[in-house]
Amino acid sequence: MAGTLAALLPLSLFAGAASAEEGRPEKPNVLLLLTDDLGWQDVKCYDIDEPSPYETPNIDALAEKGVMFWQGYSPAPTCAPSRGAIMSGTHPARSQYTHVVGGMPPGALHKTGHRMMPPWYSGRYPAGSVALPEALKSNGYTTGHSGKWHLAKKHSSFPQPGDMGFDWSRSTPGTTARMKPHRLTGFATDKPNDPFRLDENGFATHQLSIDALTFVKEHKDKPFFLFYATKLVHTPIHTRSERLLKKYCKKLGVELPEKPQEWKGEGQTNPFYCAMVEELDYYVGQMFDYLETTEDPRWPGHMLSENTYIIFTSDNGGMERMPGDNITDNYPLDRGKISAMEGGTRVPLIITGPGIDAGVESDVVINGLDFYPTILTLTGTPVPAGKKFDGCDISKLLKEDPTDSGLVKVDDGSVRDSMLWHFPNSIALESTIRIGDYKLVRNYDHVDNAYVTELELYRLYQTKNGKQVRVDIEEANNLAGAMPKKAKSMNAKLSGRLTEMKASYPYYNPHFKDALANKETVPSIQSFAKNGDVVEFFYQENGAKVVRAQLIYTLNGGGKVFDEEWFRKPASLMPSSKISATLPKGTTHYVINLIDENNFLVSYPDVDKATRNKNASPTALSVK
Repeated sequence: MAGTLAALLPLSLFAGAASAEEGRPEKPNVLLLLTDDLGWQDVKCYDIDEPSPYETPNIDALAEKGVMFWQGYSPAPTCAPSRGAIMSGTHPARSQYTHVVGGMPPGALHKTGHRMMPPWYSGRYPAGSVALPEALKSNGYTTGHSGKWHLAKKHSSFPQPGDMGFDWSRSTPGTTARMKPHRLTGFATDKPNDPFRLDENGFATHQLSIDALTFVKEHKDKPFFLFYATKLVHTPIHTRSERLLKKYCKKLGVELPEKPQEWKGEGQTNPFYCAMVEELDYYVGQMFDYLETTEDPRWPGHMLSENTYIIFTSDNGGMERMPGDNITDNYPLDRGKISAMEGGTRVPLIITGPGIDAGVESDVVINGLDFYPTILTLTGTPVPAGKKFDGCDISKLLKEDPTDSGLVKVDDGSVRDSMLWHFPNSIALESTIRIGDYKLVRNYDHVDNAYVTELELYRLYQTKNGKQVRVDIEEANNLAGAMPKKAKSMNAKLSGRLTEMKASYPYYNPHFKDALANKETVPSIQSFAKNGDVVEFFYQENGAKVVRAQLIYTLNGGGKVFDEEWFRKPASLMPSSKISATLPKGTTHYVINLIDENNFLVSYPDVDKATRNKNASPTALSVK
């Protein structure tokens, strides 16, 4: 069936003329379609090397109507920071919004089992930053959001879509709602009262897709911006369509597992995930079809598609596996979601719309950070006062020559030559920088670690006569030892960029169970006192100098861990081994962090993240 929608899309879709046709509305519509965890190799038109079983005819057809970028990247390897970066135009390293479920006191993922711990990172969209929908709204756009939010510590906490300039928002899970008791039960049926009732093409009714279409139907008479944030193909990995599941079992020659929640097959053999990818294609195809077949009320005689820009991409690379379940394979890219390696950050990226040539494939390196400034230019929206972007305006690239990297320029007018990712979280603990054909990986957990080197250098491509030839996109051949000068220079540039952004870095864990250099010299807190809003801590240096201190505080402590949101501010190092900090108004609980010269972090009271993960509030000092 999915092919039927693709067949409805003529080759003229979104091609656009070099100059606007007479009567074209001044303000074009914008559809930002962000998939969830869709890998670079999960879309058929991106297939290289071993062919994938996934069927995506509607997305493939879209690629023929505009520009298909082979080197499109997400701003981060996980969903929340990518979404925050796209909506703010601010790099995750600068906003401190580098991972999901932030806003917690820093601590090791396991108190004694991990050598390092992530730094504090924010739990929400960067405060005070004018969001993309706010900017568009000021220019007369009706703004809508459908689907996943994930720009707040909790889905129900601040900020919500209305706080960031969305006029309309719905967040129904649709077919992604978890199947119970497991994924071989609760398939959609033809019954009239089934909320996932199969449609005429045998696909389950997906309320999230209906929501997105509803927004367009209700607001097509005005210029609109729709952030269609589908929850596909994120976990739980399942399908409501028994027909699709059986189809891919037959196609792959596999049988369903005895344990429904497990899949042990390697590569792209998970029939549940195959079905999810085709479902994604079908539902977004419904949107493409509607735009193509519906007359534009603002431009009689023309379809909505003729004056609508579409940006189709993913929030991060594909999620390859989870405990007990192999999901997909990003090969030839290395790793996947939750890593700054190519598999975690390279994503499908297709852009179509008026004035953009059809059927173009481009090797120009593009990042989700580029969307905000580009959309402003395409819509004639002024840049908000004082707004600085970490991405580039690629509208000239799209309109003139999508294959000319010289058209992507930074603020000083020079051609962009580099792009970086910062992920000091989880167990990845890495930063990366791409400069031309080369990519450098910096691993933070390298000291006295036989399994990890500090620097990895890879030549992804070799550029010859303006054309890129694939060399090592697998990141399999580490050249750092053979090219030490290049590794050093790229590392220096990475440091300079991260320093300018005031990025935060991981710390060593003083509770690590095994030997760790300088662990025995970490400082200790001897006593503390509170006088009004001023708190003082007295510490002892045990061989290592204290170089800075941080106050970690919350305004809503004392409840369940995921209800609390913690913030960070510098504390002052005073004479006589004293630390002083002023508690912000409304503080309920607080923790002090000391960082010594060997990059060990000591918390007082001691923070045990394993305890926090049991939904218990961390040990902290109470204001009362």
